[in-house]
Amino acid sequence: MKDAIQPRTLKTRAKLTGAAEALIADHGYDALRVDEVVKAAGVAKGTFFAHFKDKDALMDLLIGAKIDGLLDDLERQPVPNSTADLIAAMDPMMRFMTCERYVFDVILRHSGAAMSDQIGPIANTFGRHLTVVAEWLRDGPFRRDISALLMAEGVQAFLVQVMALHFCAIHSDVDMQDRLQVYLDAWLMPKG
Repeated sequence: MKDAIQPRTLKTRAKLTGAAEALIADHGYDALRVDEVVKAAGVAKGTFFAHFKDKDALMDLLIGAKIDGLLDDLERQPVPNSTADLIAAMDPMMRFMTCERYVFDVILRHSGAAMSDQIGPIANTFGRHLTVVAEWLRDGPFRRDISALLMAEGVQAFLVQVMALHFCAIHSDVDMQDRLQVYLDAWLMPKG
């Protein structure tokens, strides 16, 4: 049985994440430095590493929490009646995930895990996103020849592709929503 987390440990972790969130609000995710976090939190650098393996582990927690909040909003949306409605509902999440190249890179690095004990906050959001979208697709006016989960997996794959192309110099001239519209129309509403 795991020991209970001490209140002091929780307080210190909250100081670190609060300091990081404030620095991110002022300077962005990519500009965040561990030295600045520990200085703002008023703790030793070793304390940071007692709570987080590295900066990426902190980012996994913070970015995962932001995506979770966006998924909370997504779950409150009505079932989309079209691919355009589906895209509009997912747009805030897509915009956050592409707010900085660094954020998108962290998300890709943490979107899957080789072992179950490595599954972190961001990887969990990918599973949660699939569940939300599958529920919508099950109840919406979309194709019925494949499972809702398979449709949701396709939506997620196209979403990641669109976000990756957003950062590509060759393909960045097409708006993410427009590109996703083409993909989802073909995937969710195939013609004959």
